[in-house]
Amino acid sequence: MSDPWPRTLWIVRHGQSAGNVARDAAEAAGHALIDIEHRDIDVPLSPLGVEQSRALGRWFAGLPAQHRPQVVLCSPYVRARHTAGLILEEARMRPGADVRLRVDERLREKEFGILDRLTKVGIQQKYPELNDQRSHVGKFYFRPPGGESWCDVILRLRSLTEMMTREHCGERVLVVAHQVIVNCMRYLLENLDEGQILAIDKLGDVPNCAVTSYQLDHVARCLQLDLVNFVAPLIEAGAPVTAEKDVPAAPKP
Repeated sequence: MSDPWPRTLWIVRHGQSAGNVARDAAEAAGHALIDIEHRDIDVPLSPLGVEQSRALGRWFAGLPAQHRPQVVLCSPYVRARHTAGLILEEARMRPGADVRLRVDERLREKEFGILDRLTKVGIQQKYPELNDQRSHVGKFYFRPPGGESWCDVILRLRSLTEMMTREHCGERVLVVAHQVIVNCMRYLLENLDEGQILAIDKLGDVPNCAVTSYQLDHVARCLQLDLVNFVAPLIEAGAPVTAEKDVPAAPKP
């Protein structure tokens, strides 16, 4: 029988973005609104995010050729696409020649609806009833008007994982996306429940350009967790490790 899953699966959060920096500044100043000119889709990497992405690319370059990614699945957001591009550039892997690059909208950031660009203070001031509802329901099930819950993200990722089993079984696949995507993929691949994934989330934010990876267990015919939030490539390259929330994210309950 053929392998039912990719042979190796790496899931990477994008490098630090200008939105991460703007959010930190807004929250530190107690502002209600994050001052950033771009749509969330168009938010670019910060200079540090570029450095982090290049450092991770050099780590992939150091792997034996037979252990490097064959397929890259990437969020359509600029910061994720730029991260993927820099990784491939530093690893000397040419899209279309050495690796297949596929931008997939199912890997997009969680949509925050009317809470977009608001800080914790902004949400409490502008939508106190939603803030109370979110605290009661919890982030896993709470869906802001015009936005998504974690469950909504998981539903679209279910179809992505099904596609991987059809089209990329036995291959080495790199996913470049966002913090919520990393956690929701873990929920699916590790068969977690709400309490387990929220407990992991409470431990801290996923560092920018951190690697969470899985290896195929040929006997059990499933993916087994290998690395979690692996940041050694950044440390070895002297690139500062950052773990800021993404711009539109509402505060943790």
